[in-house]
Amino acid sequence: MQAIKTDIYEEVIIAGFGGQGIILAGKLLAQTAMLSGMETTYMPSYGAEMRGGTANSMIVIAQNPVASPMVTKPTTLIVMNKASANKFSPRVRPDGLVVYNSSLIDEIGQIDASVDVLAVPADDIAVELGNLKIANMVMVGAYLARRGLLEVEQAAQALPYVLAKRYHKTLPINIEALHRGAAVANNPR
Repeated sequence: MQAIKTDIYEEVIIAGFGGQGIILAGKLLAQTAMLSGMETTYMPSYGAEMRGGTANSMIVIAQNPVASPMVTKPTTLIVMNKASANKFSPRVRPDGLVVYNSSLIDEIGQIDASVDVLAVPADDIAVELGNLKIANMVMVGAYLARRGLLEVEQAAQALPYVLAKRYHKTLPINIEALHRGAAVANNPR
């Protein structure tokens, strides 16, 4: 009998502009964790101006119950734009992970040298697939593959729970975006 790992405690911030699917990406990550039997919390935050303003999601994924949904020093930052990278990257814990949208961000500065940094051309991949709005799914797929706590297929199964029914026709392209992001993480350019 294999021992159950009980030390999983992942704190994630997903950040970008309103309209980049930050809130949906956070919901998907939390739903994936929940359907996988993990404990999770999810807390969205967005500016009053919504589209074009700042948005972020805080997600905690753990093996044991989570005491607080607040994330101040994330183990992982998934960042979609330069302003959010500047704001949140200094907060990433040593030995953490930063997954950044290299279509919009040149480089990540002010992080500990031990942080794993993954550049993902999410906007470029989304445009190749035919819909810029799925760049968030590319980023989630890259995160899942790089961190290895949850599987891309688990996220694909969770997607119908978080995507409004009227958008279910976009499930195939969103799932393809998850896989393309994972491919970047597994084979960095």
